[in-house]
Amino acid sequence: MHSADDPAAVIARLKAERRAVILAHNYQRSEVQDAADFVGDSLELSRAAAATDARVIVFCGVYFMAESAAIVNPSKTVLLPVIEAGCPLADMLDAGQLRAWKAAHPGRPVVSYINSSAAVKAESDICCTSSNAVAVVESLDAGEILFGPDMNLGAWVQAHTAKRLILWKGYCATHAWVRPEEVAEAKRAHPGAVVLAHPECGSAVTAMADRVCSTSGMLSFVRSSPAGEFIVLTEAGILHRLKRENPGKRFHLGSRRLLCPNMKMTALPAVAESLERMRHEVRVEPDVRAGAARALERMLGVRA
Repeated sequence: MHSADDPAAVIARLKAERRAVILAHNYQRSEVQDAADFVGDSLELSRAAAATDARVIVFCGVYFMAESAAIVNPSKTVLLPVIEAGCPLADMLDAGQLRAWKAAHPGRPVVSYINSSAAVKAESDICCTSSNAVAVVESLDAGEILFGPDMNLGAWVQAHTAKRLILWKGYCATHAWVRPEEVAEAKRAHPGAVVLAHPECGSAVTAMADRVCSTSGMLSFVRSSPAGEFIVLTEAGILHRLKRENPGKRFHLGSRRLLCPNMKMTALPAVAESLERMRHEVRVEPDVRAGAARALERMLGVRA
Protein backbone atom coordinates (compact mmCIF):
# COMPACT_ATOMS: atom_id res chain seq x y z
CA MET A 1 0.00 0.00 0.00
CA HIS A 2 1.38 3.43 -0.97
CA SER A 3 1.55 6.04 1.77
CA ALA A 4 -0.83 8.32 -0.18
CA ASP A 5 -3.52 5.65 -0.43
CA ASP A 6 -6.57 6.00 1.78
CA PRO A 7 -6.60 2.86 3.99
CA ALA A 8 -10.42 2.80 4.15
CA ALA A 9 -10.64 2.89 0.33
CA VAL A 10 -7.99 0.18 0.00
CA ILE A 11 -9.87 -2.00 2.49
CA ALA A 12 -13.17 -1.53 0.66
CA ARG A 13 -11.58 -2.49 -2.68
CA LEU A 14 -9.64 -5.47 -1.39
CA LYS A 15 -12.57 -6.80 0.63
CA ALA A 16 -14.49 -7.29 -2.61
CA GLU A 17 -11.49 -8.75 -4.46
CA ARG A 18 -10.59 -11.18 -1.68
CA ARG A 19 -14.16 -12.00 -0.62
CA ALA A 20 -13.11 -10.93 2.85
CA VAL A 21 -15.00 -9.98 6.00
CA ILE A 22 -13.56 -7.75 8.71
CA LEU A 23 -14.37 -8.50 12.35
CA ALA A 24 -13.43 -6.03 15.08
CA HIS A 25 -13.63 -6.33 18.83
CA ASN A 26 -15.41 -3.65 20.85
CA TYR A 27 -12.03 -2.59 22.28
CA GLN A 28 -10.45 -1.76 18.91
CA ARG A 29 -9.61 1.77 17.75
CA SER A 30 -12.61 3.82 16.62
CA GLU A 31 -11.55 3.95 12.96
CA VAL A 32 -11.06 0.17 12.89
CA GLN A 33 -14.53 -0.40 14.33
CA ASP A 34 -15.96 1.93 11.67
CA ALA A 35 -14.27 -0.05 8.87
CA ALA A 36 -15.43 -3.43 10.14
CA ASP A 37 -18.33 -5.49 8.81
CA PHE A 38 -19.09 -6.69 12.32
CA VAL A 39 -18.16 -5.30 15.74
CA GLY A 40 -18.82 -7.28 18.90
CA ASP A 41 -17.53 -9.07 21.96
CA SER A 42 -15.74 -12.42 21.92
CA LEU A 43 -18.93 -14.49 21.83
CA GLU A 44 -20.56 -12.41 19.10
CA LEU A 45 -17.40 -12.50 16.99
CA SER A 46 -17.07 -16.27 17.49
CA ARG A 47 -20.60 -16.69 16.17
CA ALA A 48 -19.95 -14.28 13.29
CA ALA A 49 -16.80 -16.17 12.35
CA ALA A 50 -18.66 -19.48 12.40
CA ALA A 51 -21.50 -18.11 10.25
CA THR A 52 -19.55 -16.23 7.58
CA ASP A 53 -19.35 -17.44 3.98
CA ALA A 54 -16.35 -15.21 3.26
CA ARG A 55 -13.12 -16.82 2.09
CA VAL A 56 -10.93 -14.51 4.18
CA ILE A 57 -11.50 -13.35 7.76
CA VAL A 58 -9.52 -10.31 8.91
CA PHE A 59 -9.67 -10.35 12.69
CA CYS A 60 -9.02 -7.00 14.32
CA GLY A 61 -8.36 -8.07 17.87
CA VAL A 62 -5.71 -10.12 19.63
CA TYR A 63 -4.10 -13.45 18.81
CA PHE A 64 -6.39 -15.83 20.72
CA MET A 65 -9.41 -14.33 18.93
CA ALA A 66 -7.91 -14.97 15.49
CA GLU A 67 -7.06 -18.50 16.65
CA SER A 68 -10.68 -19.06 17.64
CA ALA A 69 -11.83 -17.88 14.21
CA ALA A 70 -9.36 -20.28 12.58
CA ILE A 71 -10.58 -23.14 14.77
CA VAL A 72 -14.22 -22.78 13.67
CA ASN A 73 -13.28 -21.97 10.06
CA PRO A 74 -10.61 -24.54 9.06
CA SER A 75 -11.19 -24.03 5.31
CA LYS A 76 -10.88 -20.23 5.44
CA THR A 77 -7.91 -17.90 5.65
CA VAL A 78 -7.75 -15.99 8.94
CA LEU A 79 -5.54 -12.91 9.08
CA LEU A 80 -4.38 -10.98 12.14
CA PRO A 81 -3.21 -7.51 11.00
CA VAL A 82 -0.66 -7.14 13.83
CA ILE A 83 0.85 -10.48 14.77
CA GLU A 84 2.33 -9.04 18.00
CA ALA A 85 -1.14 -8.26 19.39
CA GLY A 86 -1.34 -10.79 22.20
CA CYS A 87 -3.17 -11.19 25.50
CA PRO A 88 -1.21 -11.31 28.78
CA LEU A 89 -4.19 -13.00 30.45
CA ALA A 90 -4.15 -15.83 27.91
CA ASP A 91 -0.40 -16.26 28.51
CA MET A 92 -0.99 -16.91 32.22
CA LEU A 93 -2.15 -20.50 31.58
CA ASP A 94 -0.52 -22.82 29.06
CA ALA A 95 -1.44 -26.37 28.03
CA GLY A 96 1.22 -28.00 30.22
CA GLN A 97 0.05 -26.11 33.29
CA LEU A 98 -3.55 -27.05 32.53
CA ARG A 99 -2.68 -30.75 32.19
CA ALA A 100 -0.93 -30.65 35.57
CA TRP A 101 -3.90 -28.80 37.12
CA LYS A 102 -6.30 -31.42 35.76
CA ALA A 103 -4.11 -34.21 37.14
CA ALA A 104 -4.23 -32.58 40.58
CA HIS A 105 -8.05 -32.43 40.42
CA PRO A 106 -9.11 -35.58 38.56
CA GLY A 107 -12.66 -35.86 37.31
CA ARG A 108 -13.40 -32.14 37.36
CA PRO A 109 -14.50 -30.66 34.04
CA VAL A 110 -12.55 -27.65 32.74
CA VAL A 111 -14.19 -24.39 31.69
CA SER A 112 -11.70 -22.19 29.87
CA TYR A 113 -12.38 -18.53 29.27
CA ILE A 114 -12.16 -17.74 25.56
CA ASN A 115 -9.18 -15.54 26.49
CA SER A 116 -6.91 -18.57 26.22
CA SER A 117 -4.72 -20.25 23.62
CA ALA A 118 -5.96 -22.89 21.18
CA ALA A 119 -3.82 -25.46 23.03
CA VAL A 120 -5.58 -24.64 26.32
CA LYS A 121 -8.98 -24.82 24.64
CA ALA A 122 -8.04 -28.26 23.30
CA GLU A 123 -7.40 -29.45 26.87
CA SER A 124 -10.75 -28.04 28.07
CA ASP A 125 -14.25 -29.48 28.18
CA ILE A 126 -15.95 -26.24 27.19
CA CYS A 127 -15.12 -22.58 26.67
CA CYS A 128 -16.98 -19.52 27.90
CA THR A 129 -17.00 -15.76 27.44
CA SER A 130 -17.87 -13.09 29.97
CA SER A 131 -21.39 -12.93 28.54
CA ASN A 132 -22.20 -16.64 28.92
CA ALA A 133 -19.88 -17.85 31.71
CA VAL A 134 -22.64 -18.46 34.26
CA ALA A 135 -24.80 -20.30 31.71
CA VAL A 136 -21.83 -22.46 30.66
CA VAL A 137 -21.03 -23.42 34.27
CA GLU A 138 -24.68 -24.18 34.95
CA SER A 139 -24.84 -26.38 31.84
CA LEU A 140 -22.32 -28.85 33.26
CA ASP A 141 -23.37 -31.92 35.24
CA ALA A 142 -20.71 -31.47 37.92
CA GLY A 143 -20.53 -30.02 41.39
CA GLU A 144 -16.88 -28.93 41.14
CA ILE A 145 -15.36 -27.27 38.10
CA LEU A 146 -11.90 -26.03 37.13
CA PHE A 147 -12.23 -22.46 35.84
CA GLY A 148 -9.45 -20.43 34.26
CA PRO A 149 -7.48 -18.45 33.52
CA ASP A 150 -9.29 -15.33 34.84
CA MET A 151 -9.83 -15.49 38.60
CA ASN A 152 -11.90 -12.29 38.71
CA LEU A 153 -14.41 -13.54 36.16
CA GLY A 154 -14.38 -16.85 38.04
CA ALA A 155 -15.10 -15.13 41.35
CA TRP A 156 -18.03 -13.28 39.79
CA VAL A 157 -19.41 -16.54 38.35
CA GLN A 158 -18.92 -18.22 41.74
CA ALA A 159 -21.23 -15.63 43.28
CA HIS A 160 -23.94 -16.65 40.80
CA THR A 161 -23.80 -20.44 41.03
CA ALA A 162 -24.12 -23.10 43.71
CA LYS A 163 -21.37 -25.13 42.04
CA ARG A 164 -17.86 -24.91 43.46
CA LEU A 165 -15.29 -23.34 41.16
CA ILE A 166 -11.58 -24.04 41.54
CA LEU A 167 -9.93 -20.96 40.07
CA TRP A 168 -6.68 -20.46 38.22
CA LYS A 169 -4.91 -17.31 39.44
CA GLY A 170 -4.78 -15.36 36.20
CA TYR A 171 -6.14 -11.90 35.56
CA CYS A 172 -6.55 -9.16 32.93
CA ALA A 173 -4.18 -6.39 33.94
CA THR A 174 -6.28 -3.73 32.21
CA HIS A 175 -9.34 -4.55 34.33
CA ALA A 176 -7.65 -5.81 37.49
CA TRP A 177 -5.70 -2.57 37.96
CA VAL A 178 -8.87 -0.51 38.45
CA ARG A 179 -9.09 0.59 42.08
CA PRO A 180 -12.23 1.20 44.20
CA GLU A 181 -11.01 4.73 45.01
CA GLU A 182 -11.01 5.55 41.29
CA VAL A 183 -14.61 4.38 41.02
CA ALA A 184 -15.56 6.40 44.10
CA GLU A 185 -13.94 9.49 42.56
CA ALA A 186 -15.85 8.95 39.29
CA LYS A 187 -19.11 8.58 41.21
CA ARG A 188 -18.45 11.84 43.07
CA ALA A 189 -17.68 13.61 39.79
CA HIS A 190 -20.81 12.24 38.12
CA PRO A 191 -23.48 11.80 40.81
CA GLY A 192 -26.44 9.79 39.65
CA ALA A 193 -24.58 8.13 36.79
CA VAL A 194 -25.17 4.39 36.40
CA VAL A 195 -21.98 2.36 36.97
CA LEU A 196 -21.30 -0.50 34.53
CA ALA A 197 -18.43 -2.89 35.27
CA HIS A 198 -16.89 -5.80 33.40
CA PRO A 199 -16.57 -9.00 35.48
CA GLU A 200 -12.80 -9.07 34.79
CA CYS A 201 -12.58 -6.21 37.32
CA GLY A 202 -11.79 -7.17 40.90
CA SER A 203 -14.60 -7.99 43.32
CA ALA A 204 -14.14 -4.73 45.27
CA VAL A 205 -14.83 -2.84 42.03
CA THR A 206 -17.72 -4.97 40.78
CA ALA A 207 -19.35 -4.56 44.21
CA MET A 208 -19.57 -0.81 43.51
CA ALA A 209 -21.30 -1.26 40.14
CA ASP A 210 -24.99 -1.02 39.39
CA ARG A 211 -24.58 -3.62 36.64
CA VAL A 212 -21.85 -6.19 35.99
CA CYS A 213 -21.82 -7.53 32.43
CA SER A 214 -19.87 -8.16 29.26
CA THR A 215 -19.43 -5.45 26.66
CA SER A 216 -22.43 -6.77 24.71
CA GLY A 217 -24.39 -6.71 27.96
CA MET A 218 -23.39 -3.09 28.52
CA LEU A 219 -24.52 -2.13 25.01
CA SER A 220 -27.93 -3.76 25.38
CA PHE A 221 -28.41 -2.41 28.93
CA VAL A 222 -27.65 1.17 27.89
CA ARG A 223 -29.97 0.96 24.89
CA SER A 224 -32.91 0.00 27.10
CA SER A 225 -32.03 2.07 30.18
CA PRO A 226 -33.91 5.30 30.90
CA ALA A 227 -30.72 6.70 32.48
CA GLY A 228 -28.86 9.39 30.60
CA GLU A 229 -25.39 9.12 32.14
CA PHE A 230 -23.05 6.15 32.71
CA ILE A 231 -19.67 5.41 34.26
CA VAL A 232 -18.03 2.62 32.27
CA LEU A 233 -15.52 0.21 33.80
CA THR A 234 -14.10 -1.67 30.86
CA GLU A 235 -11.57 -0.98 28.09
CA ALA A 236 -11.90 2.50 26.61
CA GLY A 237 -12.66 1.28 23.07
CA ILE A 238 -16.26 0.48 24.03
CA LEU A 239 -17.01 4.20 24.47
CA HIS A 240 -16.96 4.76 20.70
CA ARG A 241 -19.76 2.31 20.10
CA LEU A 242 -21.73 3.40 23.16
CA LYS A 243 -21.66 7.03 22.03
CA ARG A 244 -22.48 6.17 18.42
CA GLU A 245 -25.48 4.02 19.34
CA ASN A 246 -26.75 6.35 22.10
CA PRO A 247 -26.18 9.94 20.93
CA GLY A 248 -28.39 11.47 23.61
CA LYS A 249 -26.53 9.85 26.51
CA ARG A 250 -23.25 10.65 28.27
CA PHE A 251 -20.44 8.22 29.08
CA HIS A 252 -17.43 8.52 31.39
CA LEU A 253 -14.50 6.11 31.63
CA GLY A 254 -14.22 5.14 35.28
CA SER A 255 -10.42 4.83 35.30
CA ARG A 256 -7.52 6.10 33.19
CA ARG A 257 -6.03 2.62 33.48
CA LEU A 258 -8.67 1.11 31.20
CA LEU A 259 -6.56 1.07 28.05
CA CYS A 260 -5.31 -2.23 26.61
CA PRO A 261 -2.06 -1.67 24.67
CA ASN A 262 -2.52 -4.91 22.73
CA MET A 263 -6.02 -3.98 21.55
CA LYS A 264 -4.70 -0.60 20.42
CA MET A 265 -1.89 -2.04 18.27
CA THR A 266 -4.14 -2.43 15.23
CA ALA A 267 -4.50 0.76 13.18
CA LEU A 268 -6.32 1.11 9.87
CA PRO A 269 -3.17 1.01 7.67
CA ALA A 270 -2.25 -2.34 9.24
CA VAL A 271 -5.68 -3.73 8.30
CA ALA A 272 -5.25 -2.54 4.70
CA GLU A 273 -1.71 -3.94 4.51
CA SER A 274 -2.85 -7.27 5.95
CA LEU A 275 -5.47 -7.58 3.21
CA GLU A 276 -3.11 -6.39 0.47
CA ARG A 277 -0.27 -8.77 1.38
CA MET A 278 -2.50 -11.50 2.85
CA ARG A 279 -0.53 -11.47 6.06
CA HIS A 280 -0.35 -12.59 8.93
CA GLU A 281 -2.21 -15.87 8.56
CA VAL A 282 -3.14 -17.62 11.81
CA ARG A 283 -3.18 -21.40 11.64
CA VAL A 284 -3.97 -24.02 14.26
CA GLU A 285 -2.48 -27.52 14.03
CA PRO A 286 -5.15 -30.14 13.13
CA ASP A 287 -4.81 -32.17 16.34
CA VAL A 288 -5.09 -29.04 18.50
CA ARG A 289 -7.91 -27.67 16.35
CA ALA A 290 -10.03 -30.81 16.82
CA GLY A 291 -10.04 -30.57 20.62
CA ALA A 292 -10.40 -26.79 20.67
CA ALA A 293 -13.27 -26.95 18.17
CA ARG A 294 -15.18 -29.32 20.45
CA ALA A 295 -14.82 -26.91 23.38
CA LEU A 296 -15.88 -23.91 21.29
CA GLU A 297 -18.79 -25.73 19.65
CA ARG A 298 -20.09 -26.79 23.06
CA MET A 299 -19.92 -23.15 24.15
CA LEU A 300 -21.73 -21.97 21.03
CA GLY A 301 -24.49 -24.47 21.85
CA VAL A 302 -25.15 -22.86 25.24
CA ARG A 303 -27.61 -19.99 25.28
CA ALA A 304 -26.96 -17.38 27.95
